[in-house]
Amino acid sequence: MNLKDFRRFFPPRKAASHKGDFGKIFILAGSRDFPGAPYLASMAALRAGAGLITLGVPEQLYPIMAYKLAEVMVRQFPGVNNGALGHQSETGILSFLKTQNVLAIGPGLGTHSETQRLIRRVVLAWPGAKVIDADGLNALKGNASILKKLGTSTIITPHPGEAGRLFNETVPADDAGRKKFAAEKAAKYGVVVVLKGHHTVVAARGRDVYVNKTGNPGLATGGSGDVLTGIVAAFLGRGLEPFRAAQCAVFIHGLAADLAVKKFGEESLAPTDVLDFLPEAFKKTSNRRKG
Repeated sequence: MNLKDFRRFFPPRKAASHKGDFGKIFILAGSRDFPGAPYLASMAALRAGAGLITLGVPEQLYPIMAYKLAEVMVRQFPGVNNGALGHQSETGILSFLKTQNVLAIGPGLGTHSETQRLIRRVVLAWPGAKVIDADGLNALKGNASILKKLGTSTIITPHPGEAGRLFNETVPADDAGRKKFAAEKAAKYGVVVVLKGHHTVVAARGRDVYVNKTGNPGLATGGSGDVLTGIVAAFLGRGLEPFRAAQCAVFIHGLAADLAVKKFGEESLAPTDVLDFLPEAFKKTSNRRKG
């Protein structure tokens, strides 16, 4: 993909657009131990053009998230003693999801047994478009067959470690092996696979595998994946079909990092820098507005 391709796949906003045209995104993320992940995912969705964003967090995390995220609606759900979401959250989460278009689940949720059980129940119950990342994928460790029940509007975004745990396999290190691995998993489980890393791979059943060429080693730091999750969710919300949403998201994510690295360098590049350069990346890809 190049800038011309992105412009072709990513429609410009119409002059008469309203926030409902760009999706209602529900991000289920965070725990007391990982308060940064929900912030990064939410801000990325905002910077990527989501219409309405709601962040769902454990009650212990609500005050700080409500303070930090002025442009995002924050909802609190019952947490267990360690500050993670517990089983008592399920009814409220599923009820609220009925009003949403896209679910992004996983960043910073933690690995408490109650939380993992909750994640499995939510992704199985929600039939709509969803992005599963980080601890959302860790909750499926040893249960990869669940993916077959989630449908083709599901996008998973593992790094090699998460993919290895999920599928109980070693992920190849070479580009050709990674491409084959992602394609095989997408074909077998019927979901879109975004295998992160140097030259992130996007694969879906019946589609040519996409190997992304934007990005740099500065992205190899905690939090970069949370930013990508928010972008993917935003692109689903504006109506891109899942494979294209994932493809465009990894491209713009890497492009923002390439712009940011010119200022900060690879060693000092932070996920918040990528957030800050998303507007510049979108300016480079912008289409002329439709009437």
